[in-house]
Amino acid sequence: MSGAITVSNIGGSRLTLGFDRFDRLDLERHKAVHGRLSTPVMEDLVKMAEQVDMRGRGGAGFPFARKLMAVAAQVTHPSADQMNMLPGESRDRRRPAQDAVVVVNGAEGEPGSSKDKVLLNRAPHLVLDGAAIAATALGTQRIVVAVEDDEAARSVRAAIVERRMPARVVRLTERFISGQAGAVVRAINGEIPIPPGRKVRAAESGVDGCPTLLSNTETFAQLAVLTSLGPDLYASVGTEDEPGTTLLTIGGTRVVEAPLGTPLQAVLEHCEVPPSQAVLVGGYHGMWLDARGVSRALLSRKGMKAVGGTVGAGIILPLTQGTCPLGEATRIASYLAAQSAGQCGPCRLGLPDVVRAMNTLNDGSGSVDDVRRAAGIGRGRGACTHPDGTAKFVLSAMDAFAEDIEIHRYGGTCGQPVFGVLPLPVPTGSEGRVAIDWSRCDGHGLCAYLVPELIQLDRYGFPVVLGTDIPAWMERDVQRAVAMCPALALRVTTGVPKSGSTRRS
Repeated sequence: MSGAITVSNIGGSRLTLGFDRFDRLDLERHKAVHGRLSTPVMEDLVKMAEQVDMRGRGGAGFPFARKLMAVAAQVTHPSADQMNMLPGESRDRRRPAQDAVVVVNGAEGEPGSSKDKVLLNRAPHLVLDGAAIAATALGTQRIVVAVEDDEAARSVRAAIVERRMPARVVRLTERFISGQAGAVVRAINGEIPIPPGRKVRAAESGVDGCPTLLSNTETFAQLAVLTSLGPDLYASVGTEDEPGTTLLTIGGTRVVEAPLGTPLQAVLEHCEVPPSQAVLVGGYHGMWLDARGVSRALLSRKGMKAVGGTVGAGIILPLTQGTCPLGEATRIASYLAAQSAGQCGPCRLGLPDVVRAMNTLNDGSGSVDDVRRAAGIGRGRGACTHPDGTAKFVLSAMDAFAEDIEIHRYGGTCGQPVFGVLPLPVPTGSEGRVAIDWSRCDGHGLCAYLVPELIQLDRYGFPVVLGTDIPAWMERDVQRAVAMCPALALRVTTGVPKSGSTRRS
């Protein structure tokens, strides 16, 4: 995939140093470009990370020094659970805690992101340097790199062999939620790769129940750069509050390294992005910015917050002029609903209701209030952050595309097609959707009882099918509904279906 991605920089390169000369930096080239690995002790590493207020680059922006110290504290002062102490057991019978584990989260389940794949493919040793620095500080040799991309997996394995380091690569299933920390830990542990459904701190109990330092690919690459340059030189670019550079994915096909604090408009101009209807910042759990917001936005946590946006995982998606904004937003909401783990009410029922409300808004029969109501139900109550992130995306679209929504309400359409300019995974033909043979359907309604998440009845008692792929967790229920349909009218189709709900004409 990295071969199709254009990589450039604004104001000089750090993470992408050497990319202008080499397609991939093997160990020899890496040492020539970045120098030999330096491994400071824990105290010095924490001080450096705190001095530049280094944050995770996976989207949450959690302070790296705090995460590192949390894992170190568990190794030095293990909890009762980690020492396998049973109630009433004497202190001298407790077993010591296991070594810490360092996990590089290379999962980029979001279709609009490519920066971590680029790093793993082209600068794998920089990432492994960061992981080795953290592991040495924690006194462990256990390093795991979790990846989804085939090419990235091959690149990292080759780098591990070159370094002769005791690290392993774990392949993940490419799904939107696969990059969530709990899902990554579960995948490494050989469990179903979905969020665990309850708050579990990896620092306390992660891989194999051990204290685990889990951060995304760019975070470890930044750690290596920080250690190599030192805090003062590292902070010579960026802003006073947020020093350094960051990697951005523009439109899914351009990766740009830029100093934090760079105007968003400057990045778009650098990538020769034409004027757009709006720009989505932070990816599919992010926020929409209108033209005025784009012109004022600075690429930093503080700068984006000032205009109602977010940096997130550094994903920037301009919405091309000429495509229907509401239709594009509905298309992504449908994708997000199908990507859920289906382990809580907000995902199982809430997200499908959001899609239904957006579908009716598209054809002019719904209202923004219906969408807001559907998006608001269950917020803060999900088993993971997926329903809240999806609601944030949808509610932001309601504000950003207010004029287009009004046109839909009065005319049933804005007159613009949905070109599908926002990136989604390429269909493989194996994705299934529920379909109805209307020549057979007699309106028994059993299907709506068996799979209410995907099918509801209209005012006449006939089924209305939600136009989304069948989530993995619903496949068995759908097969049961197909088998039990009295009229044999329910079926599953594969291929590339049209978006939207399926209604009886």
